[in-house]
Amino acid sequence: MGIIRATRAASATRATSAAIQAVRNYIRSAPGTYIWLAILFVTTVAMHHMSPEFGHDFLRQRSTNIHELSQNPVRVLVSSAFWIDGGGWLPYAVLYTVFHATAEHRLGTARWLAVAAGAHVMATLISEGVLALAIHHGAAPTSSVKTLDVGVSYALAGVVATLTYWIPSPWRYAYLLIVLAVYGTPLITGRTFTDLGHFTSVLIGLACYPLTRSAVRPAPKKRAVRKSRTP
Repeated sequence: MGIIRATRAASATRATSAAIQAVRNYIRSAPGTYIWLAILFVTTVAMHHMSPEFGHDFLRQRSTNIHELSQNPVRVLVSSAFWIDGGGWLPYAVLYTVFHATAEHRLGTARWLAVAAGAHVMATLISEGVLALAIHHGAAPTSSVKTLDVGVSYALAGVVATLTYWIPSPWRYAYLLIVLAVYGTPLITGRTFTDLGHFTSVLIGLACYPLTRSAVRPAPKKRAVRKSRTP
């Protein structure tokens, strides 16, 4: 019995070590994703140590609203991507692992970052531009120029959409329909500038098809060729 227990313990230890190594390898294959996630963890902890009033003002200064974009566009476009407006960090850890890490592994860090940054920046500018037009025509209050708008959801939506091209048919079309439903329904029912930003991010992600074609894909395994003997 002692030998059996020792064997089982050794097997469990090897399985645990293999699992830990697999997690390490997965994280190393997507360094940008997990560096970003680590920064979000630090900023989220910092937010929980701020008073609600101070935290709101703090985020407003890093928000990509019309006022801040007109004053410090580059600063707020960068800083807004490292703060979460309420909520916990753990759900983002799951979403980043499922979507961002997968996209970075498939596309490579540079192309993944191009998709995420492009969706974040372009969707922000388009949605805030539409909001500015709404304010100009009286369809939105003037106070909307200082609306709080931080977070990572635009970049995530763009990456989620780009992953469509890596899913084999016919599941690809089912996935695309789900993505369009998830991000399109709020645009129809809510019609807020953030709903527009999310759906715009999806369209930007789908427009990144050329990046998926030029991405380095894993080389197919070569089949062993059986050599015939010379008679």
